[in-house]
Amino acid sequence: MIAISHRPTGRTCNTISFASTLYLCPILDLLLAEIPPQWQAEIRLGLQEALVNAAKHGNKLDPGKTVVVRFSVNRDRYWWTISDQGNGFTCPTSCEVETQEYMADDDGECGRGLFIIYQVFDQVHWNQKGRELQLCKIMNNRSRLPFIR
Repeated sequence: MIAISHRPTGRTCNTISFASTLYLCPILDLLLAEIPPQWQAEIRLGLQEALVNAAKHGNKLDPGKTVVVRFSVNRDRYWWTISDQGNGFTCPTSCEVETQEYMADDDGECGRGLFIIYQVFDQVHWNQKGRELQLCKIMNNRSRLPFIR
């Protein structure tokens, strides 16, 4: 089940919550509805990685746990805050992600998703517990061109 809420404020703020699943197409479609077409493929990839991390690694695909996504647009800044109900983890810095050699750990995980997230978004912030991720994409005249078209 997907729950959607819209809060009328000075800026548009929406919330989507869903039971932990890897079936993310309808959620991604909703999250990308306001994104300019030339950026949709790249941002879809970044958001998909973030949502998979929350559902799979955070919530361990437990259907009793939810992933919550708050998203808003403020001028040329697009914001997403993704929260899970997992135990959290030690959050890497962008430097650690960019310089780390991705070797599979005991669970077969390699960190590719984190690398993609840090490449796609202009700002990536984790809360102290590692259960909430805030992403920002800045789209203005000075923005780089999309990696994916």
